Amino acid sequence: MKVPDMRFLRLLRRNRAAMIGLLIVAVMVSIGVLGPLLAPYDPDTQFRGSRLESPNQEFLLGTDNLGRDLLSRLLHGARLSIGMAALATVFIVAIAVVIGAVAGYVGGLPDDLAMRVVDVILAFPGIILALAIVGVLGPGLGNVMMSLVLVAWAGYARLVRGLVLETRERPFVEAAAAIGCSQTRILLRHIVPNMISPVIVLGSLEMGTLILALAGLNFLGLGVQPPTSEWGSMLNQGRLFFQSEPQLMIYPGVLISLTVLGFNLLGDGLRDLIDPRYSN
Repeated sequence: MKVPDMRFLRLLRRNRAAMIGLLIVAVMVSIGVLGPLLAPYDPDTQFRGSRLESPNQEFLLGTDNLGRDLLSRLLHGARLSIGMAALATVFIVAIAVVIGAVAGYVGGLPDDLAMRVVDVILAFPGIILALAIVGVLGPGLGNVMMSLVLVAWAGYARLVRGLVLETRERPFVEAAAAIGCSQTRILLRHIVPNMISPVIVLGSLEMGTLILALAGLNFLGLGVQPPTSEWGSMLNQGRLFFQSEPQLMIYPGVLISLTVLGFNLLGDGLRDLIDPRYSN
């Protein structure tokens, strides 16, 4: 059952967790979009006489071991950390919807082949498989993103397949087939639109997972390369100075945690609203 737009917005406003998540996501996305305009300095500029400075009037959050302004690097890093996760989510959801929808609706050999590939991918721990793929492709942000897409689509394709198997048995799909609609039209006009809400929830929850995964792989030095500013790589660069200058890891760690929390709260709230118990 589809929730009318105005009712959906009213229910969303009543869900405090979802509203908190939406606020956090809006702030973080705004930082990612406007960060380069708000940054007081170029993120790669080195102030050699101001290395490991504590927060002061000139450097509001201090500087790192190379004398670079932390605030500027955090603001620039937001666009890369959130933007690459969003791009990877789009690819993951698109692949999952196409393969899952076709496999679930067509059935037979295509379904068997698709699900066996999914079984093989899911047989390995996701992060280990991603590390193996990056090891073959070589370090680089594009290769890290590709490895996560190749690993993450499988589980969601299985979920989409299950939704299609459920939806294709509903009366409106049988009615469309009875009046002579083609299988392609039934799939694109009647089945896929009814999966939009779960897919939106899927995408919001996947964002948090991917932000963590990308930060982890960048922390290991497999993604962005110096001097590019990105939250995960900033954690890696600050770990050597954690005892003397803990803020080098605290700042990017807090931003990563807040962003993941925001997307998870938003995804949980959307899932609650889409649940049939909330649509009566």
